[in-house]
Amino acid sequence: MSYIKKKEDSLLDVYFLKDTFVIERINNSIDDVIEKWIKAFEVDKYETLYKLGFVKKEKWFSPSLIYLHDIAEILIKKLSREIDIEFKRENVIIELSENELIELKEEIPFVIGMEFVDDEWLENLWNNLLDVFKREIKDFDGAVARYFVEKSSNINMPGKVFFHLVENKEKDFPFAFIATYSSKSISNKKTIHTPLKKALEEFEGDNKKLINLISTVIKVAESSNFISELLESGELFSPIKLTSEEAYTFLKEVEIYESEGIMCRVPNWWKKKSNSVKVSIVVGENSPSKVGFDGIMDFMPVLKVGDEEISESELRKFLEMAESLVMYKGKWIEVDKEKLESLLLVFEKAKDLSNSEVISFAQAMKMELSVNNVIDIFSDDADISVSNGKWLKNIRKKLESPVADNVKMASSFKANLRKYQEIGYSWLNQMSNLELGACLADDMGLGKTVQIIAFLEYQRIEKGGKALLILPTSLIGNWEKEIEKFAPELPYQILHKSIAKNSDGLKINEDKFLYITTYKMVSKIEDLKTREWNYMILDEAQAIKNPGTKQTKEIKSIKAKVRIAMTGTPIENRLGDLWSLFDFLNAGLLGSPKEFSDFAKGLKDDLKGYAKLRKIISPFILRRLKTDKSIISDLPEKIEVKAYTSLSKKQIALYKELIKKIEGSLEDKEGIDRKGIVLSSIMKFKQICNHPDHYLGKEDYKIQDSGKFDKLREICESIYEKREKVIIFTQFKEMTDPLSEFLESIFSRKGFVLHGSTPAEKRTKMVEEFNSENYIPYMVLSLKAGGVGLNLTSANHVVHFDRWWNPAVENQATDRAFRIGQKKNVVVHKFITKGTIEEKIDEIIEDKVKLSGDVLSLDSEKWITEYSNEELMNMFALDGEL
Repeated sequence: MSYIKKKEDSLLDVYFLKDTFVIERINNSIDDVIEKWIKAFEVDKYETLYKLGFVKKEKWFSPSLIYLHDIAEILIKKLSREIDIEFKRENVIIELSENELIELKEEIPFVIGMEFVDDEWLENLWNNLLDVFKREIKDFDGAVARYFVEKSSNINMPGKVFFHLVENKEKDFPFAFIATYSSKSISNKKTIHTPLKKALEEFEGDNKKLINLISTVIKVAESSNFISELLESGELFSPIKLTSEEAYTFLKEVEIYESEGIMCRVPNWWKKKSNSVKVSIVVGENSPSKVGFDGIMDFMPVLKVGDEEISESELRKFLEMAESLVMYKGKWIEVDKEKLESLLLVFEKAKDLSNSEVISFAQAMKMELSVNNVIDIFSDDADISVSNGKWLKNIRKKLESPVADNVKMASSFKANLRKYQEIGYSWLNQMSNLELGACLADDMGLGKTVQIIAFLEYQRIEKGGKALLILPTSLIGNWEKEIEKFAPELPYQILHKSIAKNSDGLKINEDKFLYITTYKMVSKIEDLKTREWNYMILDEAQAIKNPGTKQTKEIKSIKAKVRIAMTGTPIENRLGDLWSLFDFLNAGLLGSPKEFSDFAKGLKDDLKGYAKLRKIISPFILRRLKTDKSIISDLPEKIEVKAYTSLSKKQIALYKELIKKIEGSLEDKEGIDRKGIVLSSIMKFKQICNHPDHYLGKEDYKIQDSGKFDKLREICESIYEKREKVIIFTQFKEMTDPLSEFLESIFSRKGFVLHGSTPAEKRTKMVEEFNSENYIPYMVLSLKAGGVGLNLTSANHVVHFDRWWNPAVENQATDRAFRIGQKKNVVVHKFITKGTIEEKIDEIIEDKVKLSGDVLSLDSEKWITEYSNEELMNMFALDGEL
């Protein structure tokens, strides 16, 4: 099923960085026109975007490129209509208004990096585009009007004649009209406006100059009776008073005048349509009959003029008047009988429906996207809006701007949450109380897991019930560790084939509260589908982004009162993913597949639809970013995460086989021989934990054979979704190429490999390129070669694929990214294979560091050789079994 034109059809896409944008090629299709633009963007992105603003939108524009194109187009339009542009030229100052900034922020498409687009970002882009014009016009030998004509034949520079309509205080003639013409002021190099009457004196006896001056007026008179009469009577050359009917005629024709180059100055209320009459459907004035998406909501239509209500009888009186402008409570209102009649029909229909039908909470929210998909009151002419009543407005405010007031946690929860985590915990409880689906979409490293554990422990103690957690296999170890650490009393059961010794092991043990399984296991455990869960949580919820897969359908078929999705990936990047996620969380909120598909198709022509979509989903998504200033103040600059992985069946077999070999070879060995066996054994265990092929010396490196590869895939997919960068450390040179090949398949592009054999000159070039704006997603480094002397601050993720077991060495390597010049919070992922020597030695190091605050003084793993044979075999044992 397709929700929007595929990105592959767009060919060119854009994503945003903190202070700029990056053009990205979607596929390898070759098109001469597109290739030309790609090369131009590579040379000077701002100059190219400015030039693109003179071109009509093309089919191959992605939504994000349309967005940037619109900004360039706005600038060009403003420049071409600037009165003093000929005088000011490269000194011109053109700014975005406050309203324009608000609209641009609302209309930004759902793309990578959209969170960076704020006033500062937009103004920076605007000024860069304006600088292009300034450079070009400074070197242009000719009039500005000719400059624009050469750029595009569709641009109409304003002529010298201007029309002005202003409000007047006289009762019978409430408006005044004057035509002016512009001329140069030699003294201050500005354009001055002079009443057109003066032109008769200035050009007396020179009809040719006069006709040239008013040529735009003559052209307009061909299609406007109003202007034609003023011109023929000579009234055009003097200030005149207008009735409201005459002023209304003028206002309706403004577009005609401006299309011919006559700039018009009119009242703001007309330009902004702020006094227009509309039907507003007020939803949720009172609290619903019950909680949840099925709760019944009230809705009632009201008639409004701007933000003020007007009665039906008052509006009907307007229909008795001539088409004109009518003063109502100090505001001028347009009386367009056809529109008003259509509006009243819609109002009556909505009123009848509100008396005879009810809508659910889901339908109330869905109205934001399209009223007509909920109640059938469609009209092309009527302005219909949706507003929230008292109860719904209050609920939305609480959910969209959650706070951590009166946070109560279970006494058995063993962690101190940061402020933003307390807010997340409180928000989850609110959503649960309302039985609404919730998406916790905090950035990677901000602690989604601990917030969910706090929520589950509180619910277990206060309300009871059963909770189901579905996650990727690679995350089982992490959840076990986090639960044991933060909620040691929380009873849980893992339903997975790697733990179950037979089919009975996959049956639900009724004395637990939390049941953990994987996406792939859902279809194999019938017990999951035969009950209604109190809580159902998906970790890495992007796993259900494709609504057509069997896995997604099976997960959505499981019944649950409260559904929670966890993801660090910006799920808004693809509209199809967004629909599927909300179909799980709150089915029906975004309409049926066809309704959402129709809505999505319209987004390319009208970016305002993105504002509607944001409004409808915002109460159900809580997303905090490491770039948020409010979050940064509450975060360490370096976030260290222990990433626990599991062994594959192949790894387990090799690991156990190696244990048996070592046990025999250690007997009767002492001194140097014993140390040699211990150190070589440790190296072999590390190789097995990395990948069986590393230990066996093979070259296949299949992902399913290594828990670490699976974990790396999961982390890097999220990094790629946000176009962030990562550096991966391994102490084995022979692992660098297999890792690079694997990462290339995830990022769909090559990164860099750096080890001891990399020449110094090549290293320098790699570092420069990696730190550039170009998207080089990863660099794989051998720990010793990459641990010192490099500055890799463009990466905000560091992965220690295998452990050096010396905190000083690891920290030195981490500091390649975490150092002066780094503007982002760095997330450090330390891979640890559960149940192996890696986990046991990590615990020993952790205890020693905690006890002494000292890093281990002995080099690398040599300190381990001091252990007795019994201690060593306990350390080598898999899950403590000798």
